[in-house]
Amino acid sequence: PVVDKPAIQYVVEEAASAGLDDVLMITGRNKRPLEDHFDRNYELESALQKKGDAARLAKVQESSDLATMHYVRQGDPKGLGHAVLCAAPHVGHEPFAVLLGDDLIDPRDPLLARMVEVQERHGGSVVALMEVDPSQIHLYGCAAVQATEDGDVVKVTDLVEKPDPADAPSNYAIIGRYVLDPHVFDILRTTEPGRGGEIQLTDALQQLAADEKIGGPVHGVVFKGRRYDTGDRGDYLRA
Repeated sequence: PVVDKPAIQYVVEEAASAGLDDVLMITGRNKRPLEDHFDRNYELESALQKKGDAARLAKVQESSDLATMHYVRQGDPKGLGHAVLCAAPHVGHEPFAVLLGDDLIDPRDPLLARMVEVQERHGGSVVALMEVDPSQIHLYGCAAVQATEDGDVVKVTDLVEKPDPADAPSNYAIIGRYVLDPHVFDILRTTEPGRGGEIQLTDALQQLAADEKIGGPVHGVVFKGRRYDTGDRGDYLRA
């Protein structure tokens, strides 16, 4: 929970506000509360209706009215790349967004809508980038970039997953927002486990960045707004 809402609801609200109202959640064992949260709670709604508590009733119904929700279980936790691959039958051949549930973007600093706009203009895939202190780059995927005519957009030429600071091509870190070309699924099907023994999405994106003929270019939107990592204790408190 972040104050009075679960973090995942903020993420779904972000998707819906960017016009993405068909949401597939990749879950695992013991994650049923996520599914139940976005379902109707008829008993509670009925009780609130009888009490005439319209304000709380609207709050309860808000989560179930946000988007059309679907769920797929990942089964084995084989990494982010594998989780994204679980979405392939649902997505089909359309560009799609990936939002990681532990990254919260402040709604006053819209990021996803800008990424969708960049993808529609340039095609290919778009990743969200933030400048971090060089000493922190080993915690993230890292991008080598070239400037473009748009100040907040760069072209990504290479990607490295959690590099040593001495080997990092930049201090641009990939954060948990992506808008991807569906060709990424073909690459993920043949991607070998990488760092941590997991199938890394960064490795698949690195192939797309190296060869535009596969699925178009890879661009990055440089985000300077407010972002909170709920997996980090300090950031969770700030969120």
